[in-house]
Amino acid sequence: MIYFCSQPMRTIAVLGGGIGGLATSYYLCKNPQVTKVIVLESSSRFGGWLWSTRRSDGAVFEHGPRGIRPAGAVGRNTLNMVEDLGLEGEILPVTYSHIASKNRYLYVNGQLHKMPSKISELLRTVPPFSRPLLLSVASELLVAKSKEEDESIHSFVSRRLGKELADIAVDSLCRGVFAGDCRKLSVRSCFPPFYNAEQRRGSLILGMLLGSGPTPVISPGSLAQRSIKENWAQWSLRRGVESLPESLTEYLQQSGKVELHREATVKQIHPSASGWKIHLEDGVVSADHIISALPAKALSSVLPSSCQPLIQQLQDVSSVTVAVINLEYEGSILPVTGFGHLVPSSEDRGLLGVVYDSVPFPQHNRPDGQTTRLTVMMGGAWFQEVFGPPEAVTEERLIARATEAVQSHLGVTTSPVWSRVALQRDCIPQYYLGHFSKVASMRGFIRENNLPLSLTGSSYDGVSVNDVIFSGRTAVQELLGTGV
Repeated sequence: MIYFCSQPMRTIAVLGGGIGGLATSYYLCKNPQVTKVIVLESSSRFGGWLWSTRRSDGAVFEHGPRGIRPAGAVGRNTLNMVEDLGLEGEILPVTYSHIASKNRYLYVNGQLHKMPSKISELLRTVPPFSRPLLLSVASELLVAKSKEEDESIHSFVSRRLGKELADIAVDSLCRGVFAGDCRKLSVRSCFPPFYNAEQRRGSLILGMLLGSGPTPVISPGSLAQRSIKENWAQWSLRRGVESLPESLTEYLQQSGKVELHREATVKQIHPSASGWKIHLEDGVVSADHIISALPAKALSSVLPSSCQPLIQQLQDVSSVTVAVINLEYEGSILPVTGFGHLVPSSEDRGLLGVVYDSVPFPQHNRPDGQTTRLTVMMGGAWFQEVFGPPEAVTEERLIARATEAVQSHLGVTTSPVWSRVALQRDCIPQYYLGHFSKVASMRGFIRENNLPLSLTGSSYDGVSVNDVIFSGRTAVQELLGTGV
């Protein structure tokens, strides 16, 4: 039984032990104002969607995010944390000159097409596009800026760069990043630099060349400096990305400030004289402040009825289910080398893309004998339409669909020697039109009602690993008013 009496000290409860909750707790630990942090995770493991299978023969398979980008303030921030945790010796970098960075494919009209990666390829017509991409880019400078507060990604790109690019490239990109439909997703919330570039510079191209507004200032540590010097495009860890939450968990355990609770499902939270009473299945926890890293819908179901307007808005943030199928084949079976290929919704609604894991991260192959590891991503915003309810779909059906795609897209005639299905339910929040104002309104309600509550995690300010970690840092800075 967990029972904790509130004393006049800074006790903060963090709801959720995924990467968002762990990162938040890490930043809280570094703050002298915080005496105690209580992390409450409903499942039997910490790390959330950062989840790796390490097989006894040395092979590593990812069931969630795989490569993490080092770019920008949020990328530097994550690398600073990785360095602080002593993981720099575990880093597997992929540079921009690596074939996995240069070669990315689209599967359109039953064929693989390499996406242009050099200036010369922008000057000529490259299938599946019907005209040189440079023409779209050049004419973009002449497009008037929108006066709308928000716009779908598809509408934004159609308007500025043409419908063909929106239908093929951007549709595929949004399926790869958000497992979502670019006709519904918000450009302002999903790609803030695009929206800001148009608003501030009147053009995407000028925004990229001249900058599209202020960005957070994060001083790069030696690992982040190395990533800049060596021109990294992405990185992973030797034992898989789950090493990051594992190291964070160990750091928190050794800090002397943190209580970590697994299988501690929050049933209800109620205001108390000193903050909150958090009701679990087998007891009550008291805290001065709560930082929720739960998915928005999960938080909505435990808040008191006095928070009705907030509950309603949290319930409006929907998310999608993705089937992640890891496949291992004997030998070298790929007809092309690169990072992988994406599939636009016009080609196949159920299949989002295939990652050629062995190309960027051969270190994750089993050390003896040549093998090829692939990950097939399916479903997303189209899951229910193609596969029916997630609880009813069988692993056999998903594996059959994945291997059939590998056969038809890549011409692979052999069967995989190993496979694993991870059905990631409600794993990626969908930032639909008006998401930014919804989030501002939620935080406004919290402020106006003086609720000792902070919102962090992928439901609000970005879905990437970097965004989620940075969101935890921001929540701690805003709460305690000091640098981290």
